[in-house]
Amino acid sequence: MLFDDKKQALCRIAVGAVAGVAIHVLLGYVLGTLGFLGDRLAAVFSSPTCSFPPPFEDCGILLSYLLFGVLGAEIGVSTLPFADHGRTLVLRTLAHFALMAATVALWGGLNFGGAGAAFCLILLAFIYVLVWLGRWVGWYVEVAAIRAKLGLAPGPSLLHWRESLPYLVFALGLCLGLPALLRLVDPQDVPVLSGVYFPFLLLPIGTFCSGVSLGHRHGFSPLYPAACALLSVAAVFLLFNGSALFHGGISLMCALMGNGVGTLLKKRATREKNP
Repeated sequence: MLFDDKKQALCRIAVGAVAGVAIHVLLGYVLGTLGFLGDRLAAVFSSPTCSFPPPFEDCGILLSYLLFGVLGAEIGVSTLPFADHGRTLVLRTLAHFALMAATVALWGGLNFGGAGAAFCLILLAFIYVLVWLGRWVGWYVEVAAIRAKLGLAPGPSLLHWRESLPYLVFALGLCLGLPALLRLVDPQDVPVLSGVYFPFLLLPIGTFCSGVSLGHRHGFSPLYPAACALLSVAAVFLLFNGSALFHGGISLMCALMGNGVGTLLKKRATREKNP
């Protein structure tokens, strides 16, 4: 189990499962009243059938209720801390997310196909990250308050935003300045420099290397990859067109991977200094 206090965890699971079923009932009512798109409201229930054929629709509805109950249980148990710190916290968090992702993908895939499953997974990941980011900010504020009361020097800035500022100057030049310059010197008929070399060579190498440098100096800094992605998207609308939106994904992933590699290098160097 994900928790040391099994009795409390089982209580949260039960409450969450009941809440999940209740939300499914509400969902059935909402789906049944979608007649507002027509002439009249139809205050009837219309539960998802998980794409079961007509003779087995009731089984599909039951499965949909069951999946909502499981999802509610998973949400309920997440209100407890998985662990105090360390590797156990990471592993239990990943296990919990994997269980939720499987439940959500199964329900979305059965009812809406592959596109529905993908949409549900993206929505789940977005909400999951927001919730855990909120928790992390809360922990950071508590630690900062304790350090202030003890008269200790302040620790690193929140999400290392202050440490990332010098690198933002480089990101601004790489993601906005360099493509603007390449567009000026590119031939109009075949823009090889800005259309090929920049997105597939210069942008990934630049964001990856700068991410490594930042991670090696200051540790994991998630705001920097996000800033690279935003600047790349801005360049798309200012200099390119919608077909170049993949630039944002390239800069985000490369900067994130580089920052992760740099963070691992920093931890390795710290262990070697303090064996």
